Amino acid sequence: MARRPKGETRQEVKGRPDLTREEVLRFIAENPTRATKRDIAKAFGIKGDMRAALKDILNDLQAEGVLEGGRKSYSTPGVRPAIGVADVRGRDDDGGLIAEPVSWNEEEFGEKPRFRLRQPRNGAAAGVGDRVLAHLDYDEEGGPAARVIRVLDRKKVLALGVFRSRRGGGGRVEPVERKQPEFMVAADETKGARDGDLVEVEPHRAHKAGLPMAAVVEVLGALGTEKAISTIALHAHGIPHVFPKAVMDEAEEAGPADMDHREDWRDLPLVTIDPRDAKDHDDAVHAAPDPDPANPGGHVVTVAIADVSFYVRPGTKLDAEARLRGNSVYFPDRVVPMLPERISNDLCSLREGVDRPAIAVRIVFGSDGGKRSHRFHRIMMRSHAKLAYEDAQAAIDGSPGDIPADLVSNVLRPLWNAYAALSDARRRRQPLELDLPERKLKLRPDGKVDRVIVPERLDAHRLIEEMMIQANVAAAETLEGARQALIYRGHDSPSLARLESLREFLRTLEIPLAKSGALRPSHFNEILAQVRDTEHESLVNEVVLRSQSQAAYTPENIGHFGLNLMRYAHFTSPIRRYADLIVHRALVTALGLGQGGLSRQDEETLEATAEEISKAERRAMAAERDTVDRLIAHHLADHLGDSFDGRITGVTRAGLFVQLPTFGADGFVPMGSLGNDYYHYDETGHMIVGQRSQRGYRLGDAVEVRLVEAIPLAGSMRFEMLSEPRELPGSTASHHKARGRMKRPGGRSGPPRGRRRRG
Repeated sequence: MARRPKGETRQEVKGRPDLTREEVLRFIAENPTRATKRDIAKAFGIKGDMRAALKDILNDLQAEGVLEGGRKSYSTPGVRPAIGVADVRGRDDDGGLIAEPVSWNEEEFGEKPRFRLRQPRNGAAAGVGDRVLAHLDYDEEGGPAARVIRVLDRKKVLALGVFRSRRGGGGRVEPVERKQPEFMVAADETKGARDGDLVEVEPHRAHKAGLPMAAVVEVLGALGTEKAISTIALHAHGIPHVFPKAVMDEAEEAGPADMDHREDWRDLPLVTIDPRDAKDHDDAVHAAPDPDPANPGGHVVTVAIADVSFYVRPGTKLDAEARLRGNSVYFPDRVVPMLPERISNDLCSLREGVDRPAIAVRIVFGSDGGKRSHRFHRIMMRSHAKLAYEDAQAAIDGSPGDIPADLVSNVLRPLWNAYAALSDARRRRQPLELDLPERKLKLRPDGKVDRVIVPERLDAHRLIEEMMIQANVAAAETLEGARQALIYRGHDSPSLARLESLREFLRTLEIPLAKSGALRPSHFNEILAQVRDTEHESLVNEVVLRSQSQAAYTPENIGHFGLNLMRYAHFTSPIRRYADLIVHRALVTALGLGQGGLSRQDEETLEATAEEISKAERRAMAAERDTVDRLIAHHLADHLGDSFDGRITGVTRAGLFVQLPTFGADGFVPMGSLGNDYYHYDETGHMIVGQRSQRGYRLGDAVEVRLVEAIPLAGSMRFEMLSEPRELPGSTASHHKARGRMKRPGGRSGPPRGRRRRG
C-alpha cells in the first residue's frame, strides 16, 4: 500500500485519512497503462463505500484541469501523458533545469524526452535531484517543456567517498562521512573512476549480506588536489559552483552603466575600507560635519553600495542563477561567488579611481548619534581610495604610512568622529554584545593549514559595521514607509522554552533571570557583564548564544532582536547576498529610480524567495564549518598521541565535544573513556557528573586532551581526556539520577541498574 510522503496534504477519502491527492496523481503518472479506477482502488486498498469518495477526488482533479482521462482509464494508450512524474537531472548550457520522465514506454512513444523545466509560479522551486509532478508539453517552440505542479520528493540522498579500484574491475567507496557505510561498485557502474578519485554515488537497495552496492553518479576529481576538501562540502551540501555558459555569456555582454536617472557624485571623496585580501569592494563610506546650524555637532554619513540591480535584472539567466545560489560561500581556500567575476569583481566592484554606478543613502545624525533623517539616491561615484582595515586604523592612530595627510584629515578623521557619535547611540540602544572571537585559517600554497589566527578587532571594523547597520535600517524604513514589499532580515526573540532552559542554567551559577516582562538584549548584556573576566565568562557567552533564535529572511517584519532594532533589511552586500539585491530592486521601484526595479513576479514570490535564500544561508554555513573541520583533521592527522589545551563546547549523553582554541575545531571524548564512575548527564547545568565522586565536567571548562584518532575525510577527531574531573557547584545530578545516562566501569554506558537504554 502506498504511503504518504512527508509534507503532503491529507485528502477526504472516508476511512483513509492518510490518502492524498498527490498519491493518486503520482500513481496515475507512474502507471500510464494501468490507471483505471479499479487499479487505483486496488493500489490504495479502497473498498466498499470508500470508492465513492475516491470517485469524488478523481472528478475534482479533472474539474481542476490537473487530470485527464475517461471512464475506463485515466491514461489513454497511444497518447503521451499530459501530466507526469519527472526527475530533475541537471542543467543545460543556458543554465535551465532539465527533467526526464520517471516512467516512459519507448516502444510506444519513442526515445525518452528531456524537458526544459519551468518553475511553479508560487511555492518552493525544484532543484537538481528533485522529483516533480509536472504538466508536460511536447510541442512547445524550442523543445519539450514541463511546468512544475509541485515538488514530490527532494534530492535523493547521495553519498560521497573515495573510490578504491580492485582487480577484475569495479571497486569500493570509502565514505567521507563517518555515519555512512562503505559501498561496493560493480565494474559497469564506475563511470571511469580511478583509484583515489573523489566520487558521488547513488546507493542501490541493500542486500541481505555483504557491503551495500552503489553506482558512481559523478567523478569529482583526484582527492590530492588542493580544492578537494571544499569540493567535498560543495557536493555534500548541493551548492552550485559552476556557472552555466548562458550565465557567463550574459555577464560578459554587460557594459558600463550610463548616467540615466543618476546623480553625479564622482567628486565626493568616498573610500572603501575592506580586508587586505578583498577582491571585490561593494561598499564605500564618507562622513562630514553637518553644515545645518540647527544640528550643531551633527554628522552627515554617506554609504554607497554597488548598483547590482542595474546589471542583474529580473527574468535573466544571471538573476535565476543568483537566486539559486542565494549567497556567496566562503572557504579558506576559495570563494564560490553568487555572481560571475565579470559582475562581482569588475563592473560592480567600487575600484579606486574608476566610475561605478551605486545606490547611496545619505544619513544625518545628531551630535548624540541619533538619526534625524535619511534619503536614497541613484548615483555615479568614483572611489578616492582603497584602504585596508589595518592601514586605516594605523593612520588614525598616528602611523599613516602611504596614506596622504589630506586623506587622513579630510576623509578618515571625519569618519571616526561620526563613528564616535554612532557608538554612543549604539551603547544606548544596547544590542546583544556577545564576546565570541572569530578564527581564520591561514593556508600554505599546497592548500594545507599553516596556522589559525584570531584577527584583531579594530575600531575600523566596528566603524564599517555600524555604518552598514544604519544603512540597512534606513532601507527598511524607506520601503516600509512607501508600502513597498521587501525581504526583511528578521531575528525573533528567544522562545519561552529556551529562556526557561537558560534560566535553570543561570540558577546553578546563582545568576537571576527575570521571569516576567519582555526580555530585551540589555537583560542578557547585564548577565554577560556579571561574568566578565571570571572563569564562567566563556561558558555563559556560549549558553546565551545557544538560547537565541536563528536569524532568517522573511517578507514579514518581526524586528531584529539581537541588534535591538524594530525594522531591519539587508541592503549593503548585493554582490554576495540575493536578499540585498531584492532590497535594491525594491528601492528602485519605490523611489522611481529608473530601470532594474522589483518585478511583479519578484513580489508574488517573496515568501518563497525568502525561504529559499534562508536555506541557502544555512547550507553555506554548514559547508563552511565542515570544510574547516576537514582541514583541521588533515592538519592534525600526523599528530596522533599529542596533547592539546582545549575547551568543552558541547555536553551530551554520549560524551563531550572539546574545541582546540588554537585551531578552532572540535573533537569528541566518548563517555565510555572517562574513567571508572557512573556519569550522569545534567541537561540543565550543561554538565556530566560522576555518581560516586560528584565530580565532573561542564560546558566551557578548560581541559587537556590527547588526540587518539583523526579522520580527515569525515573531518572528525577523537580525544582522550587528560584533565581530572572537578567539583561542580550547582549540579542537579543527585536529584535527577534517572533522567540521564550513566557510564559503567569498563566502558559500558547505561543506567546503573535495570535495562540498558539506547542513546
